[in-house]
Amino acid sequence: MRAVPSRESVGTSRLLGRSSGRHSREGQRRSIAALSGVPLFDGLSRRHLRRLAGEADIVGFDAGRPIVEEGQAGAAMFVILAGSARVERAGRRVGALVPGDFFGELSALDSGPRTASVVSETPLQALRLFRHPLIDMVRGEPGLVLGFLEGLARRLRQVQPGTPVV
Repeated sequence: MRAVPSRESVGTSRLLGRSSGRHSREGQRRSIAALSGVPLFDGLSRRHLRRLAGEADIVGFDAGRPIVEEGQAGAAMFVILAGSARVERAGRRVGALVPGDFFGELSALDSGPRTASVVSETPLQALRLFRHPLIDMVRGEPGLVLGFLEGLARRLRQVQPGTPVV
């Protein structure tokens, strides 16, 4: 059985040598804006988005570096802030991601294995949100579950047959 990665057990990724970790007021606004673009969070209030943004960190990846790997356990989701990435399944390119795109929300909800790999094509900066803050928020406010379910249903309806859900 694999241990589920957490903020403490996952090494910091790097973009030109560093991760920005927690963010400034401007970083907080940027994080809230990024999270508000994720359909899973459509039903969340500004207060809830602020709370999640406070738990998220900003990580960077050099060009050519895997962000997530197909088949590996996942416990975080990502929203791309800058740069681009490719989505691969069985080593074959099946998609592209640019700023505003997000991935990993299913693994963030269930800690299941990634259904595809995502590899940075350029230096990339992303907002990373681990599973635990999501679960803690729902435990504290069970009424949020309906919003999450509605957002997830919208996301699944958007996915074309054959499109990887990372």
